[in-house]
Amino acid sequence: MYDYIMIKYGDLILKGKNQHIFRRNINNQIVHKLYGLDIEINFQHDLVFVKTKKENPDDIIDRLNYISGLSSYSKVKATPFDLDKIAEAALEIIHAEIKKPTKFKIETKRADKRINYTSLEISSLLSKRILTKADQLIVDVHNPEKTLYIEARNDQTYIYLDKIPGLGGFPTSIGGRSLVMLSGGIDSPVSGYLAMNTGLEIECIHFESTPLTPIESVQKVIDLTKKLSKYASGSKIKLYLVPFKELHELILKEVDESYIITIMRRMMYRIADKIARANNHKAIISGDSIGQVASQTLESLITVQDVVKTLVIRPLATYDKNEIISLARKIDTLDISNRAFSDCCTVYVPKNPVIKPRVDRANSIEEQIDYQKILDKAVSETLNIEINARKKYNIIEKGFTVKEALNEKIGNK
Repeated sequence: MYDYIMIKYGDLILKGKNQHIFRRNINNQIVHKLYGLDIEINFQHDLVFVKTKKENPDDIIDRLNYISGLSSYSKVKATPFDLDKIAEAALEIIHAEIKKPTKFKIETKRADKRINYTSLEISSLLSKRILTKADQLIVDVHNPEKTLYIEARNDQTYIYLDKIPGLGGFPTSIGGRSLVMLSGGIDSPVSGYLAMNTGLEIECIHFESTPLTPIESVQKVIDLTKKLSKYASGSKIKLYLVPFKELHELILKEVDESYIITIMRRMMYRIADKIARANNHKAIISGDSIGQVASQTLESLITVQDVVKTLVIRPLATYDKNEIISLARKIDTLDISNRAFSDCCTVYVPKNPVIKPRVDRANSIEEQIDYQKILDKAVSETLNIEINARKKYNIIEKGFTVKEALNEKIGNK
C-alpha cells in the first residue's frame, strides 16, 4: 500500500554552515543500517525517501530506530497533485489503518508554490471528498486522535497518517570518541546510549575480577555492549576488559572497609584515564546518578574524579531511578542488567561505606599501598574485543578464565 518511507532529519538548523557535515553522517548511517534490503534511497536537501519495493515498511522502520539524529519517519503514498487522486490514496490508507470511530483532521503543507490553492483550501477541499466515504471519521481540528498529513511538494504529493518519532539528538560519532565505564548494572549502558545520542562515538571499558566474580558477569557486559552496538555508526563497539583481580584483592586486604569502594573507583578511573589517553578518547562516560548510592554523593564524585585529567561526563547525573529504568527498557538492556551476577563493585559491598570521602584521606590511604606496578600490569594485560551487533558472543565455559574463553570462543583481537 505504501510507496516510500519518508525520513525527516533532526533540528540541523542549529548547526548553521556545518549542516552538510551532520547530514552526510546521518545519510551514511541510513545506508549502513538499511544494507541488504531491497530498497532505493533518494536523498534530498531536507528529506530522505526510501522506496520500499517488496520490503515490509515496518522492517525498514525497525532499523531506522537505531539511528540518532532523525526527527521522524512516516509510511507514505505518493501521487501527482490532483485532488481526486490524493483523496483516493488517502481513503486507501484510512480504511486500512482506522477501523473505529476516530477524531480526525487534515493538515496540509504546500511546499510547491505553483499550486493555486492555499494549504487551508486544500485541506477543506479534501475533507469534502474524504469524509463522505469514511463514516468512522469524526472531525475535530483541536484534539484529533489521527491526523492525515498532505505534503504537496514540487515532484509529488505525499500522503500519510503517522509521524513515528525518531531518536532525535545528533548523529553518532560526529562529536568525537569517548570511553564508557560499563558495569553489569542498569545505569552505565543507559549512560552509553545517551552519549551516543548526543553525537559521541563510544568504546567501553569493564573491570573484571574472575574468579572473585563469576565469568557470567563478563558475559553480561558483552551482551550489553552488543545491545549498544546496534546504535553505533558501524554497528560495532570495542570493549576493553581490564584484569582487575590483583588490584581488587590488594584493596580488600589493605584498605579500611569504609573506603574500599572509594579507593576501588579511584583505581578504575586511573586505568580508564590511561586507556582513554592512549586511544584518543576525549571523555570518560560514567553512569553516576547524584545521590543514588553512597558512592555517588557529590563528595564521592569529587574524590574519585580527582585522580584523572580526562573530562568526565555523567549523562544520568540528574535522572532518578525510574527514569533510568524506563530508558533501559526502551533500549532493551534492562533484562540483561538484572541477571543475578555481581561485578567487582557490588560483590563486596561494605556495610558502612563512607558517604562523604575526602581527597586528602584517600590520598593518605593510597600512599600506604604499593599499587602502581599492579595497576600498570592491569593496563598492559587489558584485552579488547570488537563487539558487532550482527554476531554472537558466548564466552561462558566451565573452567575457563576470561582470557581463555575469549581466545577460544571469539579470538582476541
